[in-house]
Amino acid sequence: MSLAPALAEGLVARLGPRGALFGPEVPEAARSDWSRTGRHLPPALLRPASTEEVAAALALCHRHRQPVVVQGGMTGLAGGANPCGNEVALSLARLAGVEEIDADAGAMVVRAGTVLAVAQEEARAAGFLLPVDLGARGSAQVGGLVATNAGGLRVIRHGTMRDNLLGLEAVLADGRVLSHLSRTVKDNTGYDLRHLICGSEGTLAVITRAVIRLRPLPPPGDTALCALASFEAVLALLGEARRRATVAAYEVMWRDYLALNQELLGRRPFPDPPPFAVLIETEGPGLAELLGDAHERGILLDALVARSTAEARGFWELREGLAMDDALPGLVNLDVALAPGRMAAFAEACAAGVRGLHPGAHVSFYGHVGDGNLHVAAAIPGGGPDAVHAVERIAYDLVRDLGGSISAEHGIGLLKRDWLGHSRSPGEIAAMRALKAALDPLGLLNPGKVLPRAAG
Repeated sequence: MSLAPALAEGLVARLGPRGALFGPEVPEAARSDWSRTGRHLPPALLRPASTEEVAAALALCHRHRQPVVVQGGMTGLAGGANPCGNEVALSLARLAGVEEIDADAGAMVVRAGTVLAVAQEEARAAGFLLPVDLGARGSAQVGGLVATNAGGLRVIRHGTMRDNLLGLEAVLADGRVLSHLSRTVKDNTGYDLRHLICGSEGTLAVITRAVIRLRPLPPPGDTALCALASFEAVLALLGEARRRATVAAYEVMWRDYLALNQELLGRRPFPDPPPFAVLIETEGPGLAELLGDAHERGILLDALVARSTAEARGFWELREGLAMDDALPGLVNLDVALAPGRMAAFAEACAAGVRGLHPGAHVSFYGHVGDGNLHVAAAIPGGGPDAVHAVERIAYDLVRDLGGSISAEHGIGLLKRDWLGHSRSPGEIAAMRALKAALDPLGLLNPGKVLPRAAG
């Protein structure tokens, strides 16, 4: 599929030859995010280098009724950045860089295409912590993190992107620029468009710049890998840690998950995989004393405190489980949110349901218990789309029944769109449709994403 000549010529005129690629010039990377579910290469890839160029490109596409899908670092797992047919892709990669660090306000002004690791390093060099962190930090872009309200590894301590977003600049579908680059924590000036656009996954506007709240660099802390006998002990240790330490991360792995990743990485931190393993990271001292007391009280079976940065990194590699993708063909990775006290019941029922689909099925669980985020890793031997749908049905029905969310981190995108009603009421979805119609009446921004297809 090719664009109308007048539209293609107009895009080149506004963005230049480096800013508008067509046909065979469009790279394969524009086809799909990390979910690997994208099937369509867009007819054009737009690469604006400024807010003005984003606005000009969107205004031209709006005039020609041309749908647009926004692309960041393509690290999402919900298909939200995948072209679905005739959309042109708009990449923010050239709109990158930290514009300013305001030390007095404790804030950073950053362009949407800036890779998270780059922004983190600049903040650190200035004596600050950019508090949002995730495993894909080397690829994920700030605009995408805002668009999906990313959380990641430190939510228990610092919250999600929305909790750290002071100001925002974004461009509407018709090219109008909304710019409110506030650096203040308190700003009660009417409707908060910043928080409306944050988490909207490119369906309401294209994010071009953000103001992120920075924190002082934390004091050196400790990292430990702990063995526990029950989920009740996991919650008990979490309660103790919150009372006695500054918890930066609190990750749990069920036995099957830890056992598989130990085997894949060739490591054995404990002689036998315990029923539950917790990876805990603190800011400041006191972790070893806390764990010693917990062991005396019978909460802990064992604990290993990292003696070096490399050893701490090794603990995190067990938790991240990156080797599973190649080891388990057709791996389904779901991220849901539940009240921590309901996680064990969910895991038990979900495991039974998935194993009921096939006796050789793998299903295991891990996640950020402190913020209620739980991941499901499932693989059905020989499974195809029907098996994926069956796993989703089991997990999401349980999430609905337990009052949780079908998406904790990666948004709704395309892959969770038709499950949205499991977490949002008909009234809420109707309000979302009204907002979409108000800000993008022609439905040109990321069409087909987030909102379920209308009945009939």
